[in-house]
Amino acid sequence: MPCYDKKLEASREDFYNDVYRTRDVDCVITTGELEKIFEEKGQQIATTAEAPLDTLFSKVHSQNGEEVLLGTAGGGSGGYLEAIFRYAAMELFGVELQAIEYKVGKNQDFKETSLEVDGKVVLRFATAYGFRNIQNFVRKVKTKNVPYHFVEVMACPSGCLNGGGQIKAEPAHAKEFLAQVEQAYESVTQAPPEKNTKVHELYEEWLGAPSSAKAKEKLHTKYHAIEKTLANPLSVQW
Repeated sequence: MPCYDKKLEASREDFYNDVYRTRDVDCVITTGELEKIFEEKGQQIATTAEAPLDTLFSKVHSQNGEEVLLGTAGGGSGGYLEAIFRYAAMELFGVELQAIEYKVGKNQDFKETSLEVDGKVVLRFATAYGFRNIQNFVRKVKTKNVPYHFVEVMACPSGCLNGGGQIKAEPAHAKEFLAQVEQAYESVTQAPPEKNTKVHELYEEWLGAPSSAKAKEKLHTKYHAIEKTLANPLSVQW
């Protein structure tokens, strides 16, 4: 993962199974740590031969029967905003979106997109990446000066592809390196999650339906206050 916070999430007691005495996530390794492991073994990622991915959910069957690596549109933070925007446009207003256009000013980490129906804006979404943008957004919330229906917030500037656990380039080449990472991310075949055949198989064979009790139990999480302890979640022995 490109994020150290995934270690904190995986260490939560909510994700520990008392019956099987195991955690939902076995291990969390950041890309930066993975690079360090390679270096300790005398390997260099840049000169290591590429190999195809071979995991259950990394591939889906394409129309011609071949398996391809599948990604989602919407930038390097997983495309959650775009997935919700497309779904809302279709379900609420019957509009099927092809491309989503953003309004971007001088601040590249604050973007807006909207949907107009009959000349009226019916949906307005935004992304706020980086602590400065988050602080500005929170101020607007406090003054009730927020015109958005949905805002995707990320602590890291440029989102997850520039996460704290990511492999870092030299400061002088940071922007160029991030652009290369974004290009690689976007080069993967993209499709909306609802058209992923593996997702359909998951519901048919195990979860039943999106609104089933099992789906809500396994796919939805609840947030609650966690008492502070002296234990450091980052020191969890996987």
